[in-house]
Amino acid sequence: MISEKNDSSREKQVKLSFDKQGLMAHLGAKLIKVRPGYCEILLPFRLELTQHHGYFHAGSLSAIIDTAGGFAGLTLFKEDESVLTVEFKVNLIAPAVGECLIARGEVIKAGRTLTTVKGEVFALREGEEFLVAVMQQTLMRMAGPVEVEA
Repeated sequence: MISEKNDSSREKQVKLSFDKQGLMAHLGAKLIKVRPGYCEILLPFRLELTQHHGYFHAGSLSAIIDTAGGFAGLTLFKEDESVLTVEFKVNLIAPAVGECLIARGEVIKAGRTLTTVKGEVFALREGEEFLVAVMQQTLMRMAGPVEVEA
C-alpha cells in the first residue's frame, strides 16, 4: 500500500479491514493508495472476472469501486466508528478492457451520519488510463470500531 502518511492508525485500520475482505481476496484486488478522503484499488485482469464479450464484468468493477469509496469515507471517520454503504450508482461509460482496472474513491462531503463519495474506474491499456465507469455513493457512519476479525 502506498500512503502519504504511512504511520496513520486510520490508514492501518483500512489496510487490515481490506485484507480481511473475502471478496477482494477472491477477485485478486489490491489496495494501492490510501490517504484522508481517498482510496485506490487495483484489479488485475483474469478470465474469471469477465463477461460474455471478454470485458471485465460489471460486478467485479462495481465491487472494487464500492470498496474504494467505502474506505475513502472510513479514513475520515473516528477510530471508534465504522462504515456501511447505503447506496451507490454506477454508470458504465465504456467497455472495461485492459490489463487491470483502477478504482478511485474520493469523499465529496463527510457529514455526521451520511457521507457522499464520488468514484471513477479506469482500464489500464498499454500504460494509458481509459475512464470506463463513474460512481456516486452514500455511506453511513456507524457507531463502533471497524471489525477486522474474520
